Amino acid sequence: MHVLDLLQSDSLGLTLLWGEEDLLGQEVSGVTATDLEDPGRFLGPGELVLSGLVWWADGDPGKADRFVSALADAGATALLAGEETHGRVPEALVDACRTHRVPIVAVPARTSFRAVTEAVYLRHWGDLSRRPTRTFALPSNVRAELSRLLENGAGPGELLERACAHLGRVDCYLLSASGRTVARTPSAPVIPAQRAASPSRGGLTLRIEADGSVYDAWQLHVPDADAAPPRVLHEIAEVLAQHRDGPAHRDAAAARAAGRELVGLLAGDCEPAVLEEALAAAGLPARGPYRVLAATSAPALAEALAHLDGLPWALGEAPGGEAVAVLYEGAPLYEGTRAETDTAAGLRAVWPLLRACGGPEADLRAGAGALAVGPEDLRASLTQARFALTAADAAAPVRGAEQLDTLGGLLAGVPEEVRAVFGERVLGALGDGMLRETLEVFLAHNCSWARTAQALHLHVNTVHYRMERVQVLTGRDLSRLDHKLDLYAALRCR
Repeated sequence: MHVLDLLQSDSLGLTLLWGEEDLLGQEVSGVTATDLEDPGRFLGPGELVLSGLVWWADGDPGKADRFVSALADAGATALLAGEETHGRVPEALVDACRTHRVPIVAVPARTSFRAVTEAVYLRHWGDLSRRPTRTFALPSNVRAELSRLLENGAGPGELLERACAHLGRVDCYLLSASGRTVARTPSAPVIPAQRAASPSRGGLTLRIEADGSVYDAWQLHVPDADAAPPRVLHEIAEVLAQHRDGPAHRDAAAARAAGRELVGLLAGDCEPAVLEEALAAAGLPARGPYRVLAATSAPALAEALAHLDGLPWALGEAPGGEAVAVLYEGAPLYEGTRAETDTAAGLRAVWPLLRACGGPEADLRAGAGALAVGPEDLRASLTQARFALTAADAAAPVRGAEQLDTLGGLLAGVPEEVRAVFGERVLGALGDGMLRETLEVFLAHNCSWARTAQALHLHVNTVHYRMERVQVLTGRDLSRLDHKLDLYAALRCR
């Protein structure tokens, strides 16, 4: 099918904003919905790109140019831009499409992206069915069985196995965007998440057009592109989409409700019996051990935890806005072992995969509290997790409570505004010149006059004079340990 075919559909109500006739006649291979500012690495040649323009910031044409440039470099056939977020498609985006020769089509607020996707694939399947080869579809008995399984709430593993059974020994995977194997056929070997998430993994991959975040969006992957007819794979993808928008969606909504209730109780004050009831409602045992995690993104944290097989967890949102998860850690995480740092280590292993999905603009950080023996210790673990989250940064995006073993680590968790006030109150009188530098070198050399003088190429008497001035201006006595610690902490708070 071509872009022009979509424009001729009265039910969709699409409007062409720019596009030359030869460009509108390009063959469409598929559809990708994205709101990443730089989606290029997730696109394939010939794809239509659906975007709600959440990434657009008014007054920044550079963002529009970078977005469209990524589409052009990936070989996208057109951009279908939603009008719902901003009321209209920005002119800067239209100009960028004209510059990079990418057709742009406006999608009205009344038209869902799902409707556009279905129109593409229905037409695409029709095109395939008219070709002389590889025109097979799922047999009627298989379709009937899959319908029954959907009605009975079967999981993705059973659906995938039954859908592929008539194909013989075929390796087929249902993967998340971060490389997690959601399901696989019996003959398919295990794929490590790092390899499954790699764009160079080869084979054929179809996106499952269903609700999901950029972290857990589903993909149907066949390592051997000739192992099954394309139309069959598209129909299997549609079955999995129905599952995700149906039973899986309902189960996830119920789990989110139970998780919100549990996290709300932890953040407040409740009776132990009420907390135990909330734990049971969230699918967690009444006794520990548990661990609490806090993160900047609920979808990213949920996907990271899904990578850690065998760990029951409940996820909610704290009053401060951060995502909070309660994990039951009685089950082993790695082959029968459970070390206190396994959870944080597991999160650190998958975090780069999540950051690749979220893109460079995503603020992805997480903090892990200490082990909570029972429900009565959960509130303390929550406090530690939130503090560790504050201490996390780009260099160490996942921090555990066990890492808070230095003064620097402790200060990193103190809000920046508080650190700034403390640093200014203690050192403000020194300014930013030689006295502050001398103090920093003096403390770094364990208060040695001689080594400080050598490091600064000064006479020892000069160092003595400067440090006397520091003591006068700060009101601190360098012969006292607590005063030295005040000055050291204030330097670390800059």
